[in-house]
Amino acid sequence: MTLADVKKELQQLEKPQLIALLSELYKKHKNVKEYLDFYVQPDEAVLLAAHRERVLRAFYPKRGYNYDLRVGKAAISDFRKLGGSTQAQADLMLYYVECGVRYTNDYGDINEGFYLSLEKMYEQALALMRPEKLLPHFAERSHRVVTDTSGMGWGFHDMLAELYEEYYAQ
Repeated sequence: MTLADVKKELQQLEKPQLIALLSELYKKHKNVKEYLDFYVQPDEAVLLAAHRERVLRAFYPKRGYNYDLRVGKAAISDFRKLGGSTQAQADLMLYYVECGVRYTNDYGDINEGFYLSLEKMYEQALALMRPEKLLPHFAERSHRVVTDTSGMGWGFHDMLAELYEEYYAQ
C-alpha cells in the first residue's frame, strides 16, 4: 500500500471517523501521542527537555550503569522527526557528546566504538550548525567538549580537536 492509497481511503472518511481513528492511534502508539501533543501544543522547550532526559538515561540509566548508545541516538532521531528546530537539534546532539564525555570521565576509558559514535555525533552537530550560522552560539560548549577529553584514549581527543579546528578556525 502506498501513501496515495492511504490518502484516498482517508478522504472517504467523515470527520468523526477521522477523529476516532486519530484518537485510537494516540492511545495505542507512543510516538503518535508525542507527535500530536507537539502538534497541538508546540512547546519546543518541553520537548527538548524530555529528549535530553532520554539522552542522559542512555548514559546514566536509572538502574545500573551500562550505557546504551542506541537509546541516545533514537532520542535524537525522534526529536528530529517531531520537527524540532535546527538549533534545538544541534543542542541535543552536542548534549549526547557531552554526556558521553562525562561518562568517560566518571567511569574511565571505554572502547573505540563508543568514541567513534561520539566523534560522529560531534561532527554531525557541527555540520548542522554551520549552514544555520549557529557555530558561535555553541562555541563555548563545543570547545569545552574538546578540553574535557584531554588525555582520553583511542585518539578521541585528537579527533575532536581536529573537528573543532576545522569548523571554528575561520
